[in-house]
Amino acid sequence: MSLTPRLFTIAPHVRFLETLVERILDGTLLSDWPREGPFWLSDITIVLPTRRARLALAERFLARGQVLLPDIRTFGGEQQDEEPFLPSDDLDEQPLPVVSQVQRRLALAQMVDAWARTSGGAEVFASPPNSAELFWLADSLGELIDDLEIEDVPHQALRQMVVGELAENWQQTLQFLDIVLGQWPQVLAERGLADAARIRNSRLRRQARTARELYGERPVIAAGSTGSIPATADLLKAIAGLPRGALVLPGLDTGMGETQFNDLRSPEKLPHGHPQYGLAQLLDRIGATPDQVTELAAEPGPRVELLRQALALADDTAGWGSAAAAMAGDVAAATKEITMLAARSEDEEARAIALAARAALAAGRTVGIVSPDRTLARRIVAELGRDNIAVDDAAGVPLFHSPAGRLVRLIAAAAASGFAAVDLMALLHHSGTRLRLSRRELSRRAQLVDLALLRGQRPLPGLNGLRQALASNLEERTRRPVRQLRERHAAPLQELLDSIGTAVGPVCELVDAATVSAPQLVAALAAAFAAVTSGADGEDGAENLPGAAEFRRWAGELSGLADAGPRFPPRPLDAVLAALMAGTEVRSGVPGRNDIAIWGALEARLQSRDLMILAGLNEDVWPAPADPGPWMSRGMRIAAGLEPPERRQGQAAHDFEMAAGNAEVILAFAERRGSAPALPSRLLQRLEAFAGKEQAEQMRARGAAWCSMARQRDAAGLPRPAPRPMPRPPAAQRPRKLSVTEIETLFRSPYDLYAKHVLKLARLPPLGEELDARERGTMIHEVFGTFVEQGLDVAKHDALERLMRLAESAFAGLEDISDRRDIWLRRFRRTAEQFLVFERQRDRDIASRHAELKGRWELPVGDGFVLTGQADRIDVRSDGTLEIIDFKTGSVPQPKVMRAFEAPQLLLEAEMARSGAFEQVPPRDSALLAYIKIGLGPKAFVPIPFALAEGFDLPAAAEAMSMRMQRHVMAFLMSDTHPLHARLLPLPGQRYPGAYDHLARTDEWTAITGDEDE
Repeated sequence: MSLTPRLFTIAPHVRFLETLVERILDGTLLSDWPREGPFWLSDITIVLPTRRARLALAERFLARGQVLLPDIRTFGGEQQDEEPFLPSDDLDEQPLPVVSQVQRRLALAQMVDAWARTSGGAEVFASPPNSAELFWLADSLGELIDDLEIEDVPHQALRQMVVGELAENWQQTLQFLDIVLGQWPQVLAERGLADAARIRNSRLRRQARTARELYGERPVIAAGSTGSIPATADLLKAIAGLPRGALVLPGLDTGMGETQFNDLRSPEKLPHGHPQYGLAQLLDRIGATPDQVTELAAEPGPRVELLRQALALADDTAGWGSAAAAMAGDVAAATKEITMLAARSEDEEARAIALAARAALAAGRTVGIVSPDRTLARRIVAELGRDNIAVDDAAGVPLFHSPAGRLVRLIAAAAASGFAAVDLMALLHHSGTRLRLSRRELSRRAQLVDLALLRGQRPLPGLNGLRQALASNLEERTRRPVRQLRERHAAPLQELLDSIGTAVGPVCELVDAATVSAPQLVAALAAAFAAVTSGADGEDGAENLPGAAEFRRWAGELSGLADAGPRFPPRPLDAVLAALMAGTEVRSGVPGRNDIAIWGALEARLQSRDLMILAGLNEDVWPAPADPGPWMSRGMRIAAGLEPPERRQGQAAHDFEMAAGNAEVILAFAERRGSAPALPSRLLQRLEAFAGKEQAEQMRARGAAWCSMARQRDAAGLPRPAPRPMPRPPAAQRPRKLSVTEIETLFRSPYDLYAKHVLKLARLPPLGEELDARERGTMIHEVFGTFVEQGLDVAKHDALERLMRLAESAFAGLEDISDRRDIWLRRFRRTAEQFLVFERQRDRDIASRHAELKGRWELPVGDGFVLTGQADRIDVRSDGTLEIIDFKTGSVPQPKVMRAFEAPQLLLEAEMARSGAFEQVPPRDSALLAYIKIGLGPKAFVPIPFALAEGFDLPAAAEAMSMRMQRHVMAFLMSDTHPLHARLLPLPGQRYPGAYDHLARTDEWTAITGDEDE
């Protein structure tokens, strides 16, 4: 019997596994092995690259009525599956347990951390790596260790580089790598462990050495592997050398000539990104050429020729014109069932793919979706869920992004921020949170915390700050509570705060520490997770929480490693958790349908469906960037004997070629990813360029139909903007009392008064609202007002210090952001100095000062109207007249606005003072109305007199404003028929939305009719 290697291939345009089954059953792959008796098939061994392919092949045999299946294995296999079947040999080693990803990450991170603190590390890192970067660097170092092991490159090869030709940072890095790579096997040996790559290589080589003894004369078929791992290539070579061994390669181009084959084996031609590169290297290792490989596909496919020409080596693209002409009508036939889906965004891409998949399923066809972009895959799952199509994403969801992972991150965020408002409420509202309560009771108490302690408040940091806020609210000492608490609320809220403190306390202690270890941090998070999810009567809030079991296993392993790994500052905590959780996936527990699947590129190998959808075909996604990693440059990898990073791009191109050969295929990409423009994959660009403009437009037109349907799915038709609201409530429901500041609202937007006084709606303060200039202005007003109310003398030598003590009290609520408090106090000192200078300059002219005066003026308008107000300052001059001052930390009304009687506050306050509406001030005329700008610029504390309209003195202007106000009150508040318009007289140049603009849907009708500001 000839031992010449029996080599076969299956082209991309036919179904790989179905063809493999067919050629086994008809004897093509079995040489002269008899196909008789009930057990003949069980004597055959088939080796496949993945477990998913193994299961799929078994299903194909069962579909053909074969009950007794062949012995189907995977390359390397699992230790418990393969070891019992392997005969021993003299080179056998006792298999060691595999070092886990977590163990290796911590150990290597410790080495990186130690090196980063040395002078050599300082020359490499511009700044020391932070906590998260340490673990990412450790993972990339682990990948380099695996690459060396997989490609049989001893670490001593790094010493052969010409160090003098490298930059200083690379020389320092090589010295570190030499130490680490030399010590790493010893570190593992001391722990009785081994790298997974070393164990897999050892098992593959053992299988190769013992193949003849193990299989003898029985048929052995290795199918679907490109031999990218040298140890796998050795096993393939050994199988090919068996009496009845056969290799079935995926998608080998048997038509490539000797020149092209040699180019793929020549590094000078840069062939690493070519889809046939890996197969060419395998044939070279076996000692075969493409013309020795038999194609198992029954007929050639024009699609395959199209793909191979489009993905040719760079030098071969010069012959595209003649190649396309030679294919002639075959190009149209090859692209007929190709749809190119160019979506405007990732969201549209996912929706269009889901619609195409739904249509195929409705027609009774099977669908396979392939994407290396896991986020896009989750989007597609969500879109399919809208149609109740349950699909299992083979790659799962990263633990970091799972519901359980998010809860852990919320716990960490709440602890790190001192229970800041947004972080605390996010934790309390998570579906897994219980804190020894039922979910319903917890939600009720959380709402009280939100409205009574956080909204409009700024409690001191930590739970003690919340406890003080609780006490202040109960004693009605809180300035602006959205919800006033009663005594019955005290115990439940105190219990909730205590439960939070007990549950999250261990994490709070760690985040305040200078340094922690990963096991310490994760142990504290695991304890907090258990406490937070513990509900009433033993209920477990994490029982049905996706990712909870995976988190507990991950945390159990990591926290059990004592103080392994480096010590690091627990900041930035979220990034640290992302690095520590990397590689841990959460699989869906919901069974999916058999007629649709979502695969990563690895899972999709050898799979076929009626419709194959290749998603995420954007540059730097498929294929991924050729990144050599942080430890070696591309040139260094090649000099050491490693494959360049473009090798992975070649594998991605091969995956594309195999999947795109499917009978009907959709190739999808997004024109924008996130907020940035995105390019289609180079694979698509080459395909379009070779196919020609006409065919490319037809492929895109077919995809445009799906994109159009995707846009229409959530479209609500042509926009129908809301009209300007003009409610007409009964006059009895309209307000009979307004403040002087609300009079300007009456002039400009009566609708706002309708929302506030008739509908009784008030703006809910944002949760965790940041301090801004308006808040600072309020505090400054409070300080100056208190100074005057206490009768303090501006001429005293200690006036400035008294002002500063008042400011320290007013700014006490800023203790959680002490840097801002100190800055504001320093700035206020200068403001206080200017204030005293201003007051001392006018001291001889002022008989008495009055601050924050409240006034009430009853007017006989309609059935009675009350005007109220609070004046910043009303000073009685020595001549008996009044000065009314409005302090402004914001903008001052423009003179044209004052002259047009559109700034009513000061004029109305003057009229109220003349009418005796302010009890502490005798009824007098006002001699001056002025604005005072508070600030640090040259215009600070320079009085800006109120600009009067031509022909008016101050009393006449005040009276005219009063009459204008009364006319508006009669028209808008005393009438049943007059509508309350929105934005009747907009403030020119207003830069912020009004409190009720969203209710009035202002953006809609101003976008159509034009904004009056213009």
